Amino acid sequence: MAKKIAKRAYRIVQVPIGIELLERIDSAAGHVVESRAAYIRGACERRLKGDTEQALDRRYAEGYRRRPENQAWGRLGAKLLAQRVRRDTW
Repeated sequence: MAKKIAKRAYRIVQVPIGIELLERIDSAAGHVVESRAAYIRGACERRLKGDTEQALDRRYAEGYRRRPENQAWGRLGAKLLAQRVRRDTW
């Protein structure tokens, strides 16, 4: 049975970009052998992923500021990790 290929919905978006930046984008896209559009899509996806990761990091840190880890748990975790690392064969 033939696999169905999922169609991606695209919209064309016009974004004003300065000439110098556009030249840099074209050069970088050429180095990785991608079209300008693919390069820009990838850059946008990486930026959004980074923004999401930073937001999660902030939430994680804020949680520890609101409710700090019990020092005894931290020492226990470090001790268990040290035991595990000694047993690992690198």
